[in-house]
Amino acid sequence: MEIIRHEDGSLTVPVVPSRHSGDDDPEAPVEAGPTTMILRPGEGGYNEALTEWDLEQNPDRGVAVSTASGREEAMAVVHAVAEDPTHVVEAVDALEDPEASAEALRHVLVGGTPSLQAFAGEVADAEGGEDLPHHKVTKIIGEVLAVIDQRSE
Repeated sequence: MEIIRHEDGSLTVPVVPSRHSGDDDPEAPVEAGPTTMILRPGEGGYNEALTEWDLEQNPDRGVAVSTASGREEAMAVVHAVAEDPTHVVEAVDALEDPEASAEALRHVLVGGTPSLQAFAGEVADAEGGEDLPHHKVTKIIGEVLAVIDQRSE
């Protein structure tokens, strides 16, 4: 089952049934439980799930590489969407090189929470304003990547 990203940024992820520590028989039936769960930005495991979702969108894509110009545009688009969350498409349209920006954003995602927190600080330094919480940066990155990926299909 693949990860599903919803309009609000939440992710539906598959849940692997767990075995009890006392189960010695690998053939014993596993207790039925939920097969999916919803993760929202800021919840444990969300960043990893968003990275996995992004990889599922294009499994042939190589390792994310961040260039200086891509990172600058990535900071600008995150700031623009943070300022006005209703204009994600317009913010992506303003990018000179959407693919380089997407790569920079993927590079940030792969670094997990410390990378997201550092990136939020860079955005505030470069674009002005306060540091965004890492879960908000993660949600914005997911929205921007969804628009860029949709356009490149």
